[in-house]
Amino acid sequence: MGSVETAHASGAGTVSRRRLRAAREAVFGFAWIAPAVLVIGVFHFLPVLYATYISLFRWGLRQGRFVGLDNYQRALADEEVWNALVVTLYYVIGTIPVALILGFIVAYALFQKVRFRDGYRVIFFLPYVTSTVAAAMVFGWIFHAQYGVANWIFGQIGLRPQKWLLEPTPTLQLILRALGGDPGWPELLYGPSLALTTVIVFAIWHGIGFDVVIFLAGLTNIPRELEEAARLDGAGQLQVIRHVTLPLLSPTLLFLIVILTIRSFQVFNQIYILTNGGPLNTTRNVVMLIFQNFYQRTERVGYATALAMLLFALILSITVIQLRFGERRVHYG
Repeated sequence: MGSVETAHASGAGTVSRRRLRAAREAVFGFAWIAPAVLVIGVFHFLPVLYATYISLFRWGLRQGRFVGLDNYQRALADEEVWNALVVTLYYVIGTIPVALILGFIVAYALFQKVRFRDGYRVIFFLPYVTSTVAAAMVFGWIFHAQYGVANWIFGQIGLRPQKWLLEPTPTLQLILRALGGDPGWPELLYGPSLALTTVIVFAIWHGIGFDVVIFLAGLTNIPRELEEAARLDGAGQLQVIRHVTLPLLSPTLLFLIVILTIRSFQVFNQIYILTNGGPLNTTRNVVMLIFQNFYQRTERVGYATALAMLLFALILSITVIQLRFGERRVHYG
């Protein structure tokens, strides 16, 4: 009987020691992550709460009276906001598909065994690590209406020079007019202006290095045996890409789609440097509108903050939808 009690006591002591060890490990774990949690709270969570507070006031250089949701109602009824949202959607739709397609093609080509492969990878990644402001200024001179290289090339091949970053006319409408026909569609259907199209071209060129690196990382994780087995079964190169490579690359695709969407909705630097929102507001996206209301119309700080909170809610909603529907189509091998 005594031996049984001793065994029970020994087992209880072992359990208590395990619990104590687990508690210590948990305390040490929380202690290690506490600084990161503190930084996130101070520099991310608290600013969001403070911005929400500001958006409820008629805030200028100093705090004004409480207006509740008036700033939000005003924003949703403001034509400037809807025009800026259309410009933002043009930019998002114009950059993401092209960036993904070009990024995959370049990454797949650089993944093969070719001479100077590492050198090519560096060349494609260089634009991304170049300062956006510096690259945009150079790009602005390339597409300068009078002195730009782009118009010189157009002149050499017999095309009319364009105003590029100063052109508010939609690109599709300019092309249709050059071909001798304009169906007279509503302006919304013609798509982005030539100025915004030029900004989109810059964004794709500047960001393609990031896309290529992420695709290369995804391609590295695909077992080569699967592609070799498909080729042994008689599959051609395009069939291997379609039925083996792309499905196994779907986690990488989902990651890029989410990241590029967030980045495209928040773009500011290149628009500010290249066009400053013009001409005729055809490149003024939501972030640019927020900037103008916050810094150039100082009596609208509360209104600008409400716009920022609406944009935050929009990006968050789109991200949740992308993750919810994207996870169903992701193959993890």
